[in-house]
Amino acid sequence: MKGSQLIVAGLLAIGLVGCDANKGHADLQAFMDEVRSRPKGAIEPMPKEEVYEPFTYHAASYRSPFQPPVKIEMSQREKGDADIKPDETRVRQFLESFNIESFVMVGTLANTAGTYALVRGGDGVHRVGIGDYIGTNHGRIIAITAAGIEVIEIVSDGDGGWLERPRTLALQERS
Repeated sequence: MKGSQLIVAGLLAIGLVGCDANKGHADLQAFMDEVRSRPKGAIEPMPKEEVYEPFTYHAASYRSPFQPPVKIEMSQREKGDADIKPDETRVRQFLESFNIESFVMVGTLANTAGTYALVRGGDGVHRVGIGDYIGTNHGRIIAITAAGIEVIEIVSDGDGGWLERPRTLALQERS
């Protein structure tokens, strides 16, 4: 056992000679001293925070720039009524974000609470009832039958007035 102890002691002595702290680190010490002697830099201040200002869209009564203009003879054009105007303070419903032409009635549901229609469009199938709003022209559902949905839209007359325009979403027959 003495031989193996001598070998371990010899290897330990050789390892300790290699860890001499005074040899070979002069260049590292010189580099560290040079870095510490450099002047300290200033940290740039944080950028100024930009405060978000909410934007209120006031052009809801204008024609969409993505739809072609409707040409109407000036003599045949209806004038808007002063009593008719959309409620701009009302919270808009989800289905008012989509054009009414993108919706198709696909069925009806009835229970003790009332009759509802199922419309496809606007990224899915949605249940709507009487009094709900649909389409971008302030369309309010006034009647639901097995054959279709009756909607009254409030559209601009082009002279600052508003007109009520009836629309019907007919039931799409499955083929």
